[in-house]
Amino acid sequence: MKLSRPVSWFLLAFGVWSWVIWVTFAKNLWKDGSGLAFDDAGDPTAYFWVHLLLAITSFLLGTAVGFIGFRGLKALRTERA
Repeated sequence: MKLSRPVSWFLLAFGVWSWVIWVTFAKNLWKDGSGLAFDDAGDPTAYFWVHLLLAITSFLLGTAVGFIGFRGLKALRTERA
């Protein structure tokens, strides 16, 4: 399968965007002071674990999608050369 240049750039940009958004979310989750992520004893709550799992999954999917976009751009570059 051959990806076009716009699709490859979109996939790469989506991968980068996913990392930026979810790293910010994970930092905010870790510093949560509202009582949602950590209970009064400082232990993580179910909210914390569910959202941490969402962030990790998004990191992995964002990496995979970005890698596909990168490989598409790399293939297009070597094809022109």
